[in-house]
Amino acid sequence: MATISQTVQSRPATTRTKAKKIPEALVYETLDGKPLYRKGYREVIAGKKTLEEIMGASTLQPVIVYYLTVFIGKFIDEEQFFVLVSEPGVHIDHRSNLANDIAIYSQDVLPPSSISKKYADVPPRIAIEVDISIDAADTGETSYIYRKTRKLLDFGVETVFWVLTDAKVVIVATTERIETIDWMRDITLMDGQHFNVGAYLEKRGIVVD
Repeated sequence: MATISQTVQSRPATTRTKAKKIPEALVYETLDGKPLYRKGYREVIAGKKTLEEIMGASTLQPVIVYYLTVFIGKFIDEEQFFVLVSEPGVHIDHRSNLANDIAIYSQDVLPPSSISKKYADVPPRIAIEVDISIDAADTGETSYIYRKTRKLLDFGVETVFWVLTDAKVVIVATTERIETIDWMRDITLMDGQHFNVGAYLEKRGIVVD
């Protein structure tokens, strides 16, 4: 009878499986040294979808980002702040590179001379996320939200907002507290300015199931 070692040695090389290398383009963020992959990356690896097919968002998330961007643009002082959109990157340390949907930076922290093709390495005053852009099957969505939020707050972000369309809520997080609010309520963004995601969608005739 062959021993285990003999069986392994005689096994044809064609039966050995090799882990597929995941393309760098599928990495959305890196958190504490762990790569976090874009939603749909498993389908890309399996050959069921292309990278381009998973890069886009649904119609709902961009509408909300647009609403918030326009809302901010109506009151923000462009002499004092930069409003970065389209997944601006935040380089926190050598183990963590994160992204936001909208980030509001004070020019005292991020002056015009620091605007470049690189990630920002200073904290925004406000970070806004609309839904989760990573595959959270392994980490869990709640764990990911809290870990990323804590990382941003520890880095110096004043307030982190999460607009979650499935739950129809907005999570508002500061170093003092984390609060979950129905998105039909007015919510303070900064400097006494309030937004209301649910009311805006209702006004535009958008029904979220």
